[in-house]
Parts: sequence; C-alpha cells; structure tokens
Amino acid sequence: MQILRNLMVPMRDGVRLATDVYLPDESTGVWPVVIERTPYDKSKPSRSEKCLNGHHLGREEMAQAFAEHGFVTVFQDCRGRYASEGEFIKYVNEAEDGYDTLAWLVEQPWCNGKVGSMGLSYAAHTQLAMACLNPPGLKTMVLDSGGFANAYQCGIRQGGAFELKQATWAYKQAKESPAAKADPLLREALEQEDIRHWFAHMPWRPGFSPLRHAPAYEDYLFDQWGRGCFDAYWQQLGICADHYRSNIPDIPVLHMSSWYDAYVSSTLDNFAAFVANGKAPQRLVMGPWLHGDRNISHSGDAEFGPAAAFDGQVAQDWLSCRIEWFVNHLQLQITAPAQQVQVFMMGGGSGRKLQDTRIDHGGQWLDAQQWPLPGSQRLDLYLHPDGQLSKGGPAATDAACHFLADPSNPVPTIGGALTSGAPVFEGGAFDQRETPRFFGARGDGSAICQRSDVLCFETEPLEADLAVAGPVTIQLWVETDGLDTDFTAKVVDVYPPSDDFPEGYAMNITDGIIRCRYRDSWNDPKPTVPGECFKVQIEPFATCNLFKRGHSLRLEIAGSNFPRFDVNPNSGEPEGCANKKRTARNTVHMGAKRPSRIQLTVVQAPAGS
Repeated sequence: MQILRNLMVPMRDGVRLATDVYLPDESTGVWPVVIERTPYDKSKPSRSEKCLNGHHLGREEMAQAFAEHGFVTVFQDCRGRYASEGEFIKYVNEAEDGYDTLAWLVEQPWCNGKVGSMGLSYAAHTQLAMACLNPPGLKTMVLDSGGFANAYQCGIRQGGAFELKQATWAYKQAKESPAAKADPLLREALEQEDIRHWFAHMPWRPGFSPLRHAPAYEDYLFDQWGRGCFDAYWQQLGICADHYRSNIPDIPVLHMSSWYDAYVSSTLDNFAAFVANGKAPQRLVMGPWLHGDRNISHSGDAEFGPAAAFDGQVAQDWLSCRIEWFVNHLQLQITAPAQQVQVFMMGGGSGRKLQDTRIDHGGQWLDAQQWPLPGSQRLDLYLHPDGQLSKGGPAATDAACHFLADPSNPVPTIGGALTSGAPVFEGGAFDQRETPRFFGARGDGSAICQRSDVLCFETEPLEADLAVAGPVTIQLWVETDGLDTDFTAKVVDVYPPSDDFPEGYAMNITDGIIRCRYRDSWNDPKPTVPGECFKVQIEPFATCNLFKRGHSLRLEIAGSNFPRFDVNPNSGEPEGCANKKRTARNTVHMGAKRPSRIQLTVVQAPAGS
C-alpha cells in the first residue's frame, strides 16, 4: 500500500485541506475511492472504531483492509482543523468543501470516477452536506449516527430549545483547535476553565463563558444559541438536508444510529426521505447503544445482553460490513432489496441487578422491510387528574394539574439520547433518581417523580406485553402565567418492586420538549398570554421498547430538562438571554374538551419476548 500524506487539496476560495490518500499498491491503476472527512484528526483512529474483541482499528489498518478489496481510502481534515487551512465554523462550510474535494478526487489518475463516503457523527454530517450539492462521483454513503435532516429539530435545537451538547462540544474542541495547539498559553487558559462551574452559572454571554479565550468557537456557539426562529439560517447547506432533497442523488445509503444517540430523528428522517424520493436500496440499522458505541451492550445502567452488539449480530463486524457495502455499490452494483431494516427492540430481560449493578433490560433484533414496522398501529393513552394514564378515553369532566417551573431550580437531566455532554451530562438509560452522579441533581437518591415540579401519569400494571416501536407524540392542553415557558415530556418504563430493586426501577426510554413561543409556528414566535389555554405538541425521538407484562408506562411532564436543554427563564426574553428569570405556574388541562394524551406507535410483541 502506498500512502500519500498531507496532500493539500484546494477549495474554491483558495483554502487548502490536508488529505491523506492510501493507494492499494505502488503500481499504476484506477480504483473507486472511499472517503471520510473529519474534524477529529484524519491521522488518528475514530473512537468508534472499536471491535467487539476490544481491538481498536487504526487508519492504516482500515485502509489496508479496503486496499485488499480494491479501494483507495482517503481521510481529510475539515477546514480549520488539525493540518488543514482556514477557519473552522461548525457545519457551514462542509457542503462546498465536500463538493470541491470530490471534484478533485475524480480528476486524480488513480480514481475511476466512483466515490463512496463514510463516517460517524460529524463525519456523517459532512457526507449529507456535500450530497445536497450532488458532487461529482458520489455513488453511495454510509451515514453513521449523523447527517442533519434538519438541525433545528434534531442536533442543534429541538422543539425550539437549544441543545447544550453544543456548548460542551465547542469547549472540548476549542482545546484541540490549531490556535490552541500553536499557543501553549491559550491551551492552558482553556484547560483551566471549569465547565461544570460554568454550567452552574448561566446565562453566559460573549466574553463571559468558558470559550472567552477562543472567540471563533464562542462566536458560532452564541450565534446558533440566539437564533430561535426557523429562518434562512437554519435552511442553509450543511444543517438542513430537508431543504435540498431534490438535489441529493438517488444513491444507496446505509443509515445507522441507536435509540440513545442524539441523532435518532435525523437518521429515521433521512431513511424515510431517501425511500420516498428514490429507488436506490436503503438500509437502516438502529441499535440500543450510545453514540458510536455499537459494540457496547449497555447504555447507561441498562444492560441489553450480548445480542445487542453489532459485531456477530448485524454483521461479522463493522469494518467488513462497510467493505461489503462498498463492494456491492461501487464495484458490483448488485440489485438489493429496496429497503432493509434491522432494529433492536429493547426490553424483555429479567430485571435482575447484574454483577456490575446494571439492570438486565434485555432485547432482541428485529428484521423487516420497512420502518415503521409492518402492522404498526396507533395507541392513545389519556391523562387523568388522578395521575392515571388510560386508553379508555379522556375524563368525562374537565380538570387540570399544576406545577411551578423555577428556572433557578431546573429538573435535572437523568440520561437520555445524548452525546458529547461529558463532563457535565451523560446519555443512556438510568433509574430516574437524583443521585450525585447527575449534574444539578439533589444527590439524595429521591425519585424524579416525587418532585413537586414534575407531573406524573402512569398506566396500571400492564396485563400483557406492550411493544412500542416508532414515533411517539404528546399532545397537551396547557396554560402558563409566564410570557413564555417550556413543557418537557419523558416516557418511562416502570419496573415493579423486586428483591434487587425494592422501590422498583423507572427507566427513561425517550423524551422531548416544546418552547411555547413556537407553539403555532417555528418561524413566527409569539409570547404566551397568561391565563390563555392552548395546545402544544411534543415529539420525543422514536423508540423501540417492550414494556413487559407487570410493568407500567409512565409519562413525566415538567418545565425543564437541564443540562440537556437550555432553561427557559419564563420571561419572554430573546433566545440565549435569561436576565429576568421568573417562576411560572404551568397548568396541564385534561378532559373531554381538552384531551391531553400520548400517542404511541405499537406492534405485536415479538415471539419469545
């Protein structure tokens, strides 16, 4: 194998991007190319390239495996990162830079004009961004846990709120920026910041944040944080493929993510869009993992069992899966099924406490030809003022429940579909208790559902297994005495008390949020009117979980989920500002006239569950 390191590939504005090329051998020849564009250092292995046996694949080892199957492998540093020139502004240059890179690739004497792309997370964002411009030679993609369908609704903002993983990510990456690497004093200044301390002292402002020593990173973070309306900014290349679907080529795509990953909605939306808009084969894989941890069988404190790993279950291993995909679609051009779906249904385990103290939640892989799964139906469960969640219809008489949303005492994030939150928050499934492990929690182990600022609605113990697989929607009739406020919703799988868990175990499955100023329109926010009742819709990420017989399904309603999302000051201030915090009295109405409910997508419970 011949390696060409740090080729400086020119972009349309003259900036050059550092690119490593791995050729199959030193003789002349032409081959298809597989490319990954990354902000995380092209020369270092991705943290996700970890096999089930613990082996961590390096770049050269990966390239050698591709070379043996007749591929050129290319790794490139994104603009402004590591060996590449230019200024890094998150997401916004990736479409044009990707296009220009492929235009350069197909002109090289060792390229046969066919290019496939791959990569996790940001390296998936870069792929879909360039696909929006239909770049020369692009024949297939492997989108692993990323690729923005619409970053306003999944990835940067959600339900109008700002995802604070953007802040933890920016701080970590600023420490690895070319400027920090070139200036020891700058790097030391960034290292000295206590990011947890900063999260405890919000709001931030320009010059008063952990990024004040890295203005380029601070600038883009505050820019995105302050842009609450779905305007032209959110429809630009790089962060909204939905706006460019007609430009994206009809090519085979392998879509992969996981139920506790931050890009569930993007992955499912992309899969659906490619299926709807073209005829090329599409494959969907959804595991139970955290972001990129496809060979780790637990997420948070939930253990899904050895069957949950990718290697040996979905394919021999992730590397051979990608090689087979690229052989099929860059070399053989085989005819494949229009849709191939493999999803992991969580749940069905013993519920026992394992030796590592995790709960045995279990699960199994399901194979299908479509998503949502065949035979899917909608199940509506209605909220009742006594805390019941029932499919028997709304209460006959109107009623209401109230809670106080205090922005100075937000409800803490206890897991979820999160990534990039360390060292402030972590993703996964956990017993919903305020243990010291979680930022902002009381630390006394009390249940979230015991808080006075959380409303809980729960089914009776289930008489039969309930398999939820697909979209989840919560419709609430609400009011507030604030000029704006948030409503959050969390779906919880409640285990009954047992010898191992005498108080039961309440496992978070999925959650979401709505910022009420956007209740009628994402691009035309309006203040709430105190005393006025209105309807809001919360759309948590889709999920796939078996609620076992004897368990209960709980819906938790609150006014915050911090630090996953920024906290609403309830004052109607501009996004990113919280100088006039006030406690809001929030109300959820229910009954025949205002039937607040949760809508679940359900299927027949799989055999053997």
